Amino acid sequence: MNSPIFYPNGQLSAYIEHLKTVYRNAITVESGRYFTTVNELTDQLPATRAFTLTAAVEVLDSLITPGIVSNKILVEEDKGAIIGGAYSYITGLPLAIARMYSYDIPGGIAVPIEMEYMKGRLLVNGLSAGDRLMLIDDTLATGGTIIALAKAAELANAQIVDIRVIVEKLGMGGRERIRDKLGIEVKSAIQISIDKTGKIEVM
Repeated sequence: MNSPIFYPNGQLSAYIEHLKTVYRNAITVESGRYFTTVNELTDQLPATRAFTLTAAVEVLDSLITPGIVSNKILVEEDKGAIIGGAYSYITGLPLAIARMYSYDIPGGIAVPIEMEYMKGRLLVNGLSAGDRLMLIDDTLATGGTIIALAKAAELANAQIVDIRVIVEKLGMGGRERIRDKLGIEVKSAIQISIDKTGKIEVM
């Protein structure tokens, strides 16, 4: 059952505007090839307010596609776990997390990852054959995280059926890469762009 959970007083537009304000107030840092945002939601700068998490899960819930049903949430721990954990709580869906362990765990699936600001490996726990996965992430940029998680799902004989992100960084090719490799359209709540000087524009 993936149905919209709570929209008190029809506040969806207020939640979206709140998240846009979070990103308007963000700073950027050079993380190698790109500028990366540093903000309240993903970096606890300032500390993440409860209302910001509420806004995040509300907008994720609004991205439902009728007819697509998942039985488990999959996230990565670096920035997505806080959002996935909150969404798991309100939906009742189990939560599988990809972690950056330096050691192996029995039953974990190790996959390489190359994303906007790092390279390494993820150890994915909690997947089972036949799972229909909702992949949740904070940001879609190059698509590296989502591609790595899709590989883990494939190795577990599970299927990603739904991909939802809070923010999409335009001009980085992630949406197209995921469409080409996975055949899935990512659903994003807000879009941003970052110019060559690190200035953020929120759409």
